[in-house]
Order: sequence, then structure tokens, then C-alpha cells
Amino acid sequence: MRWTGGDRAQTETRVLNVLRPLVITVLLVTTLFPFLYMLLLSVRPIEQLLQNPGQFWVSPSEWTVSTYQEVLASVADGGQGFLRLLTNSAIVSVAATALTLLVSIPGAYAVSRLRFTGRRQVHFLFLSVYLFPSILLAIPLFVLFTRLGLRGSLAGLTFVYIAQTVPVSIYMLRNYLSTIPESLEEAAAVDGYGRLQTLVKIVLPLAAPAVMANALYVFMIAWNEFLFALLFLVEDRADWTVSLGLAQLSGGIEVSKTVLMAGSVVLTLPIVIIFFAAERLLTEGLTAGAEKA
Repeated sequence: MRWTGGDRAQTETRVLNVLRPLVITVLLVTTLFPFLYMLLLSVRPIEQLLQNPGQFWVSPSEWTVSTYQEVLASVADGGQGFLRLLTNSAIVSVAATALTLLVSIPGAYAVSRLRFTGRRQVHFLFLSVYLFPSILLAIPLFVLFTRLGLRGSLAGLTFVYIAQTVPVSIYMLRNYLSTIPESLEEAAAVDGYGRLQTLVKIVLPLAAPAVMANALYVFMIAWNEFLFALLFLVEDRADWTVSLGLAQLSGGIEVSKTVLMAGSVVLTLPIVIIFFAAERLLTEGLTAGAEKA
């Protein structure tokens, strides 16, 4: 029996129709199951978990929020003080994101539009920062910020995150800005716009998806980062970020696993909410600049 092109196409279509829902189901289960299990453990009473550790599902009537109350309550009230740690993480993450964009947007615009010697090579120099592991930068930064009096402060940690994220943000934004037609900027110049006005009123609205993708990228790094937060903030628990608090929970023998899971949910939930809130812009931003680099 000799197959024709049409028979082969029909067979491939049938196989794909069978495999598509199967693959989607497997991906959903492997992606959502760990988070769902973490969430269910966080609302289970510790006594019930100890009695029946293998039970996955419990009825909503047996759920408890005492684990979240313990996680969020202040240390003085017998809790873990995560509300304060969440505030610290939010301050550092928002500040690092805003300042990184403030620097990287003009930098990316300059690399993509201005003509200067080494223009084609400079954006690769930005990525060379990531050829070196973070641990190599830890000691020099620790010494430098100690001498500057910034060690042990949220401001010092924010500057460290900015130094880490600006290079790759410039590289990512440069690829997108290169896809915006220069004719739009020329038309704006005819109307009397300067470079700054063109950037703010013409380029930024068109680059909103890429800016959103970069903002989420920077925010996630600052929110989840552990090494530099440990080096700079370990001395004073009042200035800890939420990643340090979660590390303390995971290493504490007296802390129940249900409380640990509640802390993990508290750490993860803000990122999930921001991701779904900005899903449309993020999807556009991640594919931006793919056709022209």
C-alpha cells in the first residue's frame, strides 16, 4: 500500500488531535498540582495532617486559616512576622523595578536609535555581566556597601538588584524598540517633538508590552532573590525580605509544615496575581522583537 500526501496529512492530523489534549492535560497536572498541594496543606490543621499524612483532599469544613494568621502575625504576637517581611519585599521590588526601567528605557532607546562607535557591540557587553556567577560579585559588593554605610539597609539591597537587572533589561528593550518604525519618530520631529518628548509620547505607548514584560522580570528577581538579601540584611530581622523569612521557616524544627506551606503561598501568590493581571501585555512583550534584533 502506497501512502499519498493526503493520507499522511490526515493521519498526522488524527494523531495530533489525540495527543493535543493529552499533552495539555499532562502539562496542566505537572504545573498546577504542586501549587494545589501546597495550598491544601496550608489550610489543613496540623493534628489532622499528622494523623493521616497521606490524605490529599479534605472537605472545606475542615480547613483552617490559623496557619496564615500565625505566618502574618508579628513576632511580638507569637507569629512569624511575614506581613512586615512582605512590606519590605514590596518596597525593594517596586523600587528596583521603577529605577531599573528609569535607567534601561533611555539606555535601550539610545542603543537602538543613536549612532555611535561600538553601537552594534555594546549591547553584548551588557550581557557579559551574566557570564560571572553572582557569588563572585557578593564579596566585592559586600565590602563596597559596608564602606559606603549601605549594608543592612533596604536601599543598599535595591541598588544591588538594579545593577543586576539593568543590563539584561536594556538588551531586551533594545530588541523591541528596534521594531518600531523610525518614520513615526521622524513625523514627531516634524511636529516639533524633541528626543525626550518622542520617547515619552510616541515610543513608550508602543513599547508598553515590552516594558511590562521587563517590569515583571525585574520584580520577580527582586521578590525571590535570596543570596544578596542574606548578605545585606541578615543582621536585623526587621529588615528581612520574605525570601529570608521563608528560609527561616524551612530550617526551623519547631515550625509545622502547614505553616511553612502557608508562608510559601504568601510568597508565591503576589507573583501569580501580577502575572495573570498582566497576561495579555506580558505575552506580547515576551514575543516582541523576535523578528528583528
